[in-house]
Parts: sequence; C-alpha cells; structure tokens
Amino acid sequence: MLSDHERRFLLTRRVGHLATADSQAVPHVVPVCFTISQGTLYITIDEKPKRVAGPALKRIRNIERNPMVAIVVDRYHEDWTRLGWVMLRGRAEILRAGTEHDRAQELLCSRYRQLAAMQIAELPVVAVRLERVTSWGNLAVGEDEVDYDGQA
Repeated sequence: MLSDHERRFLLTRRVGHLATADSQAVPHVVPVCFTISQGTLYITIDEKPKRVAGPALKRIRNIERNPMVAIVVDRYHEDWTRLGWVMLRGRAEILRAGTEHDRAQELLCSRYRQLAAMQIAELPVVAVRLERVTSWGNLAVGEDEVDYDGQA
C-alpha cells in the first residue's frame, strides 16, 4: 500500500499527528510516536507523568466509539521545495495484550530510546490497519535525514 518513497519518508520522521473523532464527530488531534509494520501503524500509550489513574485518554475513548482515524506525518522546511506529507487513514483498534501488542511495543522501543526507558509493556497500543494512503510534495530523503527504523 505504501510506495517505497512514502515508506522511506515515514522512516525518517519522528512525529506524526493522530486525528480521531468522537461519536459526535468532534475532532481531536495529538502528536504521536509511531512505527509501521506490514500494513499496520502502531502507536503506544506511554507513561503520563502528570496523570494519575482515571478515565482513558480521549484518543482511546474516541477510537472505542469511532475507529476511523487519520495520521499525518509531514516535513516543514523554510525551503518550500522540501515540503511534503503523507496521510494514512484506516480503522484503529486498541491492543491491550497478546503477541501483536508485545511485538508492537518492541518495535516502538527500538525506534524511540525514550520509550525503552519507560514501563510501557502493560500499556495499550493503537493499531491502525491502513486502508488509504495519500501523499503530497517532496518526499525525497536528504543526506541529513536519518532512517530511524529498519523494521518497516
């Protein structure tokens, strides 16, 4: 589903923006860390230092009520010939345990060293089953951009 240049572009980006909507179609957008493996994009729920036990995060509640999501991963540059983005759309599900959950956590920890230092093994993972990919602009990867994940 992803072209080679879209996949390479995504591998050099560190942050995406997840858009969910609640049952009333009210949008909610948050920055997320992500990885992609075999047609699925994974996002972990990391430790929230300021958060105490309480209701699930808004993005989780939204997905439970309306699983259709979008993720935009972009590059802004003052040289506008380098602007580019990839939008991924699909159906999300919340993984709370199991082989796929554990593998996703491993992939995310290997991509983001900050996650490896957190206790995330028991935390939920958002698995987005990719259904549509749209991209625009310059997705070429420059020599100054690092491939952060050889797992996709």
